[in-house]
Amino acid sequence: MTDVLAVTEHRRGELRDVSYEIITAGRQLADETGGDLHLAVISGTVDDFAEKLNREGVDAIHTVSDGEEFNHDVYTQAITQLYDDLAPQYVLTPNSVNGLDYAPAIANALDLPVVTDTIGLETDGETLIATREMYGGKVETTNELEGPAVATIRGAEWPAAEGTGDASVEAFDAEIDEDAVGSTVNGFEEVGGGDVDISEADVLVSVGRGIEEEENIPLIEELADALDATVSSSRPIVDNGWLPKNRQVGQSGKVVTPDVYIAIGISGAVQHVAGMKGSDTIVAINTDPNAPIMDIADYAIHDDLFDVVPALTEEFGG
Repeated sequence: MTDVLAVTEHRRGELRDVSYEIITAGRQLADETGGDLHLAVISGTVDDFAEKLNREGVDAIHTVSDGEEFNHDVYTQAITQLYDDLAPQYVLTPNSVNGLDYAPAIANALDLPVVTDTIGLETDGETLIATREMYGGKVETTNELEGPAVATIRGAEWPAAEGTGDASVEAFDAEIDEDAVGSTVNGFEEVGGGDVDISEADVLVSVGRGIEEEENIPLIEELADALDATVSSSRPIVDNGWLPKNRQVGQSGKVVTPDVYIAIGISGAVQHVAGMKGSDTIVAINTDPNAPIMDIADYAIHDDLFDVVPALTEEFGG
């Protein structure tokens, strides 16, 4: 019987979606190993976070109240101490900017192997089998790690845990060496249109190279206004400077999971699809019926976006 320790994530006072997804991933592993699932909640309003994360499948939640926001040194010290106390078989972290910051550090400190950006995890005896994508999502590979290991999970690959759990909530008194904490968050500054977080949007109207030129972007913005949606885009739009980087969906942008994702003039390259395939409903508008995006769409409109988009705007804006 071997346990799993999953580390949750919050930012600016809000739990990230991956915190609920990592519960599902961790529970699946714990079921295979016959162990318990432990959650680590570090920094910020940990008691409030723990209450929200007490979902079905969680056996114990360990809170570390040191700090308010993510700090590499605090997380590294807290997680390594939790590991020494709990002796889990596997440590799971989000494959996020923060997770990729500390996961290699704790793996190094604990002398454990680490595998990143996993989209599937299973066990075979004492072996962890991690599935990853390569070559822009064209190929899936399996990586076998013997014994205890650290793995980061890609967001939107596991469903969010639901239901109300009955996990024990315990404060963990980590002995943080303040002299080893080399940085402090003093505040946040929004840059490059940072007031919009497309990963939090319920409805996204996403535009691709089919829009042809920057002067046509307002056509998409008008539809977004009519739908009370947020505008996002594929990489070529950002590369051309027509929209800021924070609007980009895909492997080199953001992973999004809105209720509705409307892909307008987007062919559906694997890098883009990797960032939006977790959307509940996908609508594609494209003149090419064989475009890859049409294969994954719940609703595919084979027509000219310059005819379809104004019609939709009139329908929903009227």
